[in-house]
Amino acid sequence: MNSGGLLLDESQLGAKFFDMRSGLAGEVLQKFTNYRVRLAIVVANPLAHGSRFSELACEHRRHNGVRFFETAQLARQWLAYNPIVKC
Repeated sequence: MNSGGLLLDESQLGAKFFDMRSGLAGEVLQKFTNYRVRLAIVVANPLAHGSRFSELACEHRRHNGVRFFETAQLARQWLAYNPIVKC
């Protein structure tokens, strides 16, 4: 855990997370968004987990609270320098 949010690597996530039919990824992303806790997920090759997961990762490359990154270094930089703007 970083003071700016949580960083997860794909090796820490189970197969159910990457299976879009399970709904788990959507639930997790929504919870972090609702509670305004930033989440950085490192997935080197989203397409390796299927086209639907790849679409989800692509849609979240510019999200304020939940983003996917190719490297942990990029994820840490975002967590350190990009706070959520609270309304």
